[in-house]
Amino acid sequence: MRILICNDDGIASPGLAHLAAAAETISDDVWVVAPERKHTAAGASLTMAEPLTMRRTAERWYTCSGRPADCVVTAMTWLLAGDGRPDLVLGGINDGRNVAEDLAYSGTLGIAREASFWGVPAIGFSQVKSPEIRAGDDAWLGGLIADLWRRRADWVLEGHWLSINLPSSLPADIRQPSIGRDKIARRSEVVEQDGDRTVLVVPRGREKTTVEGDENSTIDAGYITINRINWFGETRLAEGFLRAQ
Repeated sequence: MRILICNDDGIASPGLAHLAAAAETISDDVWVVAPERKHTAAGASLTMAEPLTMRRTAERWYTCSGRPADCVVTAMTWLLAGDGRPDLVLGGINDGRNVAEDLAYSGTLGIAREASFWGVPAIGFSQVKSPEIRAGDDAWLGGLIADLWRRRADWVLEGHWLSINLPSSLPADIRQPSIGRDKIARRSEVVEQDGDRTVLVVPRGREKTTVEGDENSTIDAGYITINRINWFGETRLAEGFLRAQ
């Protein structure tokens, strides 16, 4: 099984190293393409009509000068193009949970979304900040990935991908929560004003909203959360609405 791993926290991220180590417990054909630096809230944005620089840093490890989703595109169109395309794409492990509005903004999930556009099964992994890393975690996570791969017929659909949040410590049981309501961009701060010119910063961090049965409450209870997400984000209008036009 050929596995491609990308992330949004950059090539030096500990989460990337842990995910690669987990994947290497189940496959000897693991490839890594990661951004040169951290890209927060990059979503599924792409670099179009501008140069992208790829650098090999180790065997089957590459950096990309672009955004997280660019890492998938460069792998699909150049590094692993044609018959070399991966069987599975993994994103992460993101430094911090991805819940609620994160599902739209997250570069980790943007990676999985981009992979789904190429018809490749994809999983985005995130974990709470400052997790308890213990010996055996990588092997256990590798086992989870292997199990998901074996059961892919139960979750792989066109334009769909999995979002998985890991709690502070592993192993853990898995739950499927409801999507939460955390808001990311709640406010902006004025950092400079000069006549008609105003400089604003949207600060990091947010107030955590927790509702029984949502992602936050489930993660905080020590469970792994899993949700299947899709990009067919359409809600059909009633036929009566169309006839009224």
